[in-house]
Parts: sequence; C-alpha cells; structure tokens
Amino acid sequence: MVKNELSSMHDFTGKLLQPSTRPVVLEYLTWRRAVRAAAAAGEAPPALPEIGPISINLDLTTACNYACDHCIDWEALNISVKHEEEELRASIVELKRRGLQSVILLGGGEPTLYPGFGDFVRFLKGMDLQVAVVTNGSRNEAITEVADCFTKGDWVRLSLDSAEDDTFQAMHHPKGRGIHLDEICTRAGEIKKKNADVSLGYSFVITWNGSEREAGASVVENLGEMAAAAKRAKDAGFDYISFKPFLTRAEDGAEVMDPSQAKRDHEQLVADIRAGVDAAMQWDDDTFRVVESINLRVFLDGSWENYRRQPGVCHMQALRQVLSPLGVYNCPAHRGVHKARIGEKGSWANAGAMQGTADILNRFDASVECAEVTCLYNSVNHFLEGIVSAEGSLDALLPETKQKLDTFL
Repeated sequence: MVKNELSSMHDFTGKLLQPSTRPVVLEYLTWRRAVRAAAAAGEAPPALPEIGPISINLDLTTACNYACDHCIDWEALNISVKHEEEELRASIVELKRRGLQSVILLGGGEPTLYPGFGDFVRFLKGMDLQVAVVTNGSRNEAITEVADCFTKGDWVRLSLDSAEDDTFQAMHHPKGRGIHLDEICTRAGEIKKKNADVSLGYSFVITWNGSEREAGASVVENLGEMAAAAKRAKDAGFDYISFKPFLTRAEDGAEVMDPSQAKRDHEQLVADIRAGVDAAMQWDDDTFRVVESINLRVFLDGSWENYRRQPGVCHMQALRQVLSPLGVYNCPAHRGVHKARIGEKGSWANAGAMQGTADILNRFDASVECAEVTCLYNSVNHFLEGIVSAEGSLDALLPETKQKLDTFL
C-alpha cells in the first residue's frame, strides 16, 4: 500500500517560494516591513505597491441547480446579483498586471451555469493563467467543450461526496432530470479523453450523523461510503479523491469545524473516519491518489485546535482573495461576510481594491476574527509573520524552491 502523505497541493509555503511567485511575495514582505517601521516611527504608512493576489477564487455566479444539505454557501445561492462581464474581465486584466497567476472557478453557485462560461475560460487561458474548476458535475459537457485549452497543472474537481446514487440524491437534491451519479462520472471521463493533461478530482466532504448546516438543517451521513467512493473514482478515470471534513458556519459567518455535533463521542468519530481513509487507501497507487485535506489531517491527529491560533495579521489575504458577485473578500472562509469585505465586485478593475487590501491588513485581527477557524493557511501565515518580524535580508530568509505546475492558493 502506498503511504498517503500530505499532498503538495496543500504546501502553500512551497508554492509562494517558486521562481514565478517569489518576486510578488518579496515585494509584499518588503512593504509590510516598511509599514511596521513607519508605525514605530510615528509616520504615515507607505502605499501598497503595484501588486495583487497571486491566486484568486472567482465565484462566477450565485446560481445553482442543486440544494445540497451540507452547502456552506446556502444563504448566498440564487440571489439577484451578478458580475458585469466587461468589468469582470477588466478586473482580471488588472490583476494579471499585478502578478495574478491562477484562478479557481468555484464558490457560491455552479460555475458552469454562468452565461458564456466557455468563452470566459478561454479568456483566462488566453491571459496565460492557470485555471481550475470546482463543479457539481451536472454540466460536465460545458467543461469538456473547453478542455482543449487547459494546460498541464490545470484541474477540475467534482463535488460528489458519495459512492451510491441514493446517497448522492439525498445529499445534493439536484434540480432537473437525468442527474445521477453514474452519468456524472461517465461524463467526467470525457474531460480526460479530450485532454489528458487535466487533473480530474473527486471531492468527498465527510459528513456524520448529527451534523447541521444550521439549526434544524441536518445533513446526511456518508462516512461509510469512503472506500467505495475511492473505488468508483478510480474506476471512472479520476486522478484522485480528496477527503475533507464537514464544516459549518459560526455566528459571525466564518467557516468552522464543529465535531461536537456528532451523535457519537469524538474518539469514536475519529476512529470511524480513520477507518474510512485506511479502507480507501487500498485504491491508492501510481495512477490514483487518496488525498487528505489539511483540515482532515489535523482533525484526525488531534492538532486541529492549534490551527485556530492565528497571527494578528493574515498575510494570505493580500496574496489570495475571493472575487464574487457580492464583492471582493479576504478569504474563502469568510466569503460574503461583511467584516471580511475588501471592496465592490469590480474594485480591482479600477484598483479600488488596492486600498481595500491595505486597509484590511491593518483592521482585520486574524487572532480574534479567525479564532474559531481551523485555517488551511495557518502555517504559511505564521511563516510569513516570522519573516516580517525577523532581522536580516528578505532574500536570504526566503529560500527559492523549484518551479511547480501549481500556483493555486
């Protein structure tokens, strides 16, 4: 059996030190040191340099044709807000000029429902950006149509969360006829046939009996289907299956892990999930990977509460942001939350988000605002904070890593 190590897709520190990304990080950290020096001297802070996020989550639409019981963005679905195409494209052009390298199309609604989805994907690839798509799988043909323009390192991940169609239907409540797990997996294989360079993932959010999206909105348990889902994914031609734990929203809107909801004690829940991962690992080999998210790994090893100890400044909010029809936000964990709002949806088109980014870095105390969040970026934030606070040359403190085909944050 192949040992399942933490996937390189979650090595955010390594991604920031690649030759393509490191110059933006150096410029950002130089500025942060200058901001602190100015504050110590009682002087006005310098302006944010002409940089922007390296990677963005782009929510193309709030429209969704599912009604998933475990959806973290439930309240933002199918509302009457949308992007203006010209403004959105102008935002991407400006962000590219500032150092943008990758775009993940996901969030809120189903990205393939965006009018002109294919044209927009081709626009992004024409800008020489890495592109990823997170989809519910109901319209895989829309992705197959543009699969030819994807390049090595790009990926498509389907949120399926089940091995059996009955469970899939109970969890996702697809709207429309003919949306079944077998058909979705078959059509997903067409993406790989069109372009073998696309990495195809099967996403599985682990849910357990007693979990609730919100008070009174319970979710369907699926942890007993982990091994069968891995086999289904491998048989269907997926490159990997990714397991992650169910998250809910705290009162302030942040995405949080809350295992206390389980109708079994915590140790038993951990044992059940661990057994599911171990059983899924029988399908892990040189052609197919079983991946544990950071959140799942720390959940299982008992260190998850350590990942709630955030530094005061979340540096990643300058290097990775969310662009949504609702506005620009500092983090996927705070999508749609007012306190995390950087600016209007088109504020990168006119560089208004530049000042918004500088402002949020000073006003958003992550040690307080994210105290309940088991943060994927906890380690890299502490690493960057240590660099800002350290003495000595930034160039010497930031060792360059090898370039990878992955700039997704």
